[in-house]
Amino acid sequence: MGNLLFIVLGLILLIVGGNWLLKAAVALSLRLAIPKIVIGMTVVSFATSAPELIVSINAALEGFPDIALGNVVGSNIANLGLVLAITVLMGNIDVRKNFYTTDWPVMMVASLLFVGFIYFDGVLQQYEGVIMVVFLFLFLVYLLRFQKTAVVDEMPEDDELLPLYQTVLYLGIGGTALWGGSELLIDGATGMAEAFGVSDRVIAITVVSVGTSIPEMAASIIAVLKKEKAISLGNLIGSNIFNLLAVLGITSIITPIKVVDEELLSSDVFWMLGISFLILPLVFFPKGLRLGWRDGIILLAFYTTFVYLTLA
Repeated sequence: MGNLLFIVLGLILLIVGGNWLLKAAVALSLRLAIPKIVIGMTVVSFATSAPELIVSINAALEGFPDIALGNVVGSNIANLGLVLAITVLMGNIDVRKNFYTTDWPVMMVASLLFVGFIYFDGVLQQYEGVIMVVFLFLFLVYLLRFQKTAVVDEMPEDDELLPLYQTVLYLGIGGTALWGGSELLIDGATGMAEAFGVSDRVIAITVVSVGTSIPEMAASIIAVLKKEKAISLGNLIGSNIFNLLAVLGITSIITPIKVVDEELLSSDVFWMLGISFLILPLVFFPKGLRLGWRDGIILLAFYTTFVYLTLA
């Protein structure tokens, strides 16, 4: 019962935190005249990736590297196969060319960079972490200077330019609620999973990764309901980039991360690369530059198959 209570309380905090964070993101984009997808890929992505960062650093320092790695790999798969699937099932997302000229390629490069670093020796070294963080920094500089809106944004009438102190307050409270909710959710879910005697990798790649993806899901669903689709798509792509370059980059700088369960290298990383690549053709087919409910079903089927084979 204690674990179940943690999960329920965690979910409530995550939903509330996602709403506050979205308000702050919209206010920031209005105040700074920055395209909303840039806010989604920076401020919102960083805040919703904070649980992954905290979990991965703690896991690596405490001697559970498979949780650190599985958490990020599983979260990236869940962000696209679960969160994006649910998001587009709720409403179409129209995509502009910057998505496939900038955002998607950077996500793929980050994914390939990570796999290239870890695949051959099974270790993410400190210098490799430095390279990943530098790449992230260069990408953010490019975003802030050159990026234009990558999805068609529906400007709702309730966009509100909040006072600066209120924006900062929403940002702080929202981020804190997301972090606290994720901690509660992970504690509860991990406690329930361990009761069934599941391995670290399986816990990380399924339960923990879904738990740390709940902030992305909350922020994205709230964004879609409020017709802020630019933030929704930008948040998910940005979170995947942050998870790889910031979460694993920073964690490996603090302490090298070594693979324990070889299934991470022989299976999981290829599922992550597969679903990351799959987004591009889905954007073009069957209807050009749009993600719709059919794409959501395909992504959900991909994710369900992945989870089934992982648990089998």
